[in-house]
Amino acid sequence: MERREFFRVVAMTAVAGTLLPESAYAHAVPIPMTVYKTPTCGCCKEWVKHVQGAGFAPKVIDMDDLTKIKQEAGVPDRLQSCHTAYVGAFVIEGHVPADLIQKMLKEKPAIRGLAVPGMVTGSPGMEMGDRKDPYDVIAFTKDGKSRVYAKR
Repeated sequence: MERREFFRVVAMTAVAGTLLPESAYAHAVPIPMTVYKTPTCGCCKEWVKHVQGAGFAPKVIDMDDLTKIKQEAGVPDRLQSCHTAYVGAFVIEGHVPADLIQKMLKEKPAIRGLAVPGMVTGSPGMEMGDRKDPYDVIAFTKDGKSRVYAKR
């Protein structure tokens, strides 16, 4: 649905007193995101496509070394992966699924961000056929504490 048509439908349904399903709003206003990655990482490019498809508007910054970005973001060494992103006040490390980023933005938990450590086969951007390895999405705080936010 084109943007203009979307807002026409929203206005009509508001007048009629009905609501559109939440999924209809997914692309209404793109959510800004800044992604730091290396220029040659193919899985990072695929993850960027994944979040774009979920309504995010990533600004991609290619860098040869992400060490300083990860340190400034407060990503614990044990949780690091191949790319680091900022969305609002939160940090996203690695191949975190877009629906969990949206959930975090909606709930606004008292965390620094979410991480999928390493490069797990089957996570967004790391698809390899039908293989999907189980993995944890980890919530981490500014002081380095962490907990499982979701299992996939």
